[in-house]
Parts: sequence; C-alpha cells; structure tokens
Amino acid sequence: MNTEARPETKAKLTQNPHEVRDGREKNLEVAIGRQVRELRKRQRMTGSDLATQAGLSVGMLSKIENGIISPSLNTLQILANALRVPLIQLFSGYEETRGAMHVKAGEGAEVDRGGTRAGHQYNLLGHIGSNNSGVVVEPYLITLSTQSDRFPTFQHEGIEMLYMLEGVVDYRHGDQIYRLEPGDSLLFDSDAPHGPENLIELPARYLSIITYPQAT
Repeated sequence: MNTEARPETKAKLTQNPHEVRDGREKNLEVAIGRQVRELRKRQRMTGSDLATQAGLSVGMLSKIENGIISPSLNTLQILANALRVPLIQLFSGYEETRGAMHVKAGEGAEVDRGGTRAGHQYNLLGHIGSNNSGVVVEPYLITLSTQSDRFPTFQHEGIEMLYMLEGVVDYRHGDQIYRLEPGDSLLFDSDAPHGPENLIELPARYLSIITYPQAT
C-alpha cells in the first residue's frame, strides 16, 4: 500500500502567479481603435495608407482609431486584411468581464452528486459557468460522518485535487491507496476510478476541486 506521495524536487513554475497583465480597455470601440492604430504604426503605415488599402476615408479611419464610432464586422475584417492580422487580434486589447463568486462560511449550497450515500455531504462552494478559459471548476467541501457507508468509486473526466481538513481517510485512485491526513493533498486524473476506500477517523472533511473542459 502506497501511503504517501512526495514531490521529487522543487519544480520551477512556468507561469508567474504574481504577474499582472497590462491594463486593458473596458470600452470595446476604444480598444479596437487603439489596436488598429498600434498595428498600423507598427507596420509604418500612415493613416492615409491604411485608409486607401481598406477603401475608407481618412476621416472614417480616424473616427475608428479614436473609438468614436462602432465599425461593422465587415469593416473590421477589411481592416484586419489590410493590416495582415487575424480579425480576432483587433479585439485583443478589450477587457471582458471576469466572473467571481463569494460564498460565506456555512453557506455553500448542499448538492446531490451521483454516487453519494447517506452521511456523505457535498457543499458546492462556487460555480462560474461559460467563460473564455474553456475550463469549468467545481469546488466542493465534502463531509463524511459516522453514518457514511461504502459506495462505488467515482470516474469522470477532468483533473481533481483533494485537500484534507479533518479526519483520516484511505483514498483510492486506480489501483493505488493513499492515506490522507489533515494538511495532505492529492492531485489526480479523475478518469481513473477513485473515492474513499477506508474511513479511518471520522468525521472527515476535505476539499475536492474538480476541473474539466467546458462543453462546446
């Protein structure tokens, strides 16, 4: 029985968790205009050069670059072609609304999840639906009480992380068993059968954070 898993070496992060992106514009027209102007100047084109290639008047191009008007999708496609960039690049400076959900202690919605039994309490701690990341995240606070009975292991798409808060549980992932004690974590591919195997000390509480691809 494998009772613990330790990182072999200190891994170097490939993404800086403290990095802040350059400020983005919250007004779509202004964001598009700034991007058009920046791309034009980067290619050493004058306003007259771009206007001519796009079949626009210099005055119309000036209004677009200054965010005064909202250009049609057809006009944006023509500008993108003239600038030799993908259409989507003209929107790259726009700051879209990013979702957040705050759940106060004890207010997580209790939910029924396939495979649960009496004494297994699942509290959903937050949910963000459709988003540009392409990833869905479901954080749960799971409580196993003295009434918990055995149940079949779970198996679903995505990646799951457990963080033990209270109690002791032997947790199965595939053909491996991991003893989880307070402060322990377990990260795994949730497409393999997994779930509590032996409830050693109850009540047991742990965080379960599940991520999986957003449905297209």
